[in-house]
Amino acid sequence: MDAATETSGGRPSAQDRIGVLEELLAERFSCRGFLSKPVPRVTIERILTAAQKTASWCNSQPWRLEITSGAATERFREAMYAAASSGRPNAGDFPFPREYRGVYLERRRESGFQLYNSLGIPRGDKAGYARQALQNFNFFGAPHVAIVHTDEALGVYGAIDCGGYVTSFMLAAQALGVATIPQAALAFHSDVVRAHFGLSDDRRVVCGISFGYPDRAHKANSYRTSRAALADTARFFDE
Repeated sequence: MDAATETSGGRPSAQDRIGVLEELLAERFSCRGFLSKPVPRVTIERILTAAQKTASWCNSQPWRLEITSGAATERFREAMYAAASSGRPNAGDFPFPREYRGVYLERRRESGFQLYNSLGIPRGDKAGYARQALQNFNFFGAPHVAIVHTDEALGVYGAIDCGGYVTSFMLAAQALGVATIPQAALAFHSDVVRAHFGLSDDRRVVCGISFGYPDRAHKANSYRTSRAALADTARFFDE
């Protein structure tokens, strides 16, 4: 019996375990339409407990979260939407991509056009694109938002560790039937986020995660993005 089929003490086989992970990865999507139904606190805490196992540089565990529910979500929604719709310049803590080019631009465009097509926004309708972009700051109607931030002194490595945490959070949520969308857009106005939650100046906002139960009937949830082939992302060296 090999490692792929071996069980110990009734534990699922390796094939069963990787199968569950593959299923969660395949099912997860960026939800852009949520039901108003709140997620119970016990479920949120279970997501956080699972995500806390994320690996980090020197076990620093640099992520900190501000999580909103109910009226707190509505107040934060109002603050962020007002900031974004006012035309104020972006003030992110981390530099955004200088440009998307080559295959990265192709993938970005494909994803964007899939979204716009699902919503009936004609190609080239810049006003429609802008209206949809503002929905980021409406949290796509989600009842909860988690703001992920790190210590300034940890630099890019703190942000990388937070990225790993975000993935763990989303997979744990998916396992419990909770939909998510990671949002770099919420870091566009880091100054507003810091002021709203009373964060100190040495905290750096990495991103937000809007989450709740998915609205399966929402048109924006009707498509799934593609993934590159292994040959496009990995090289093997054997000699």
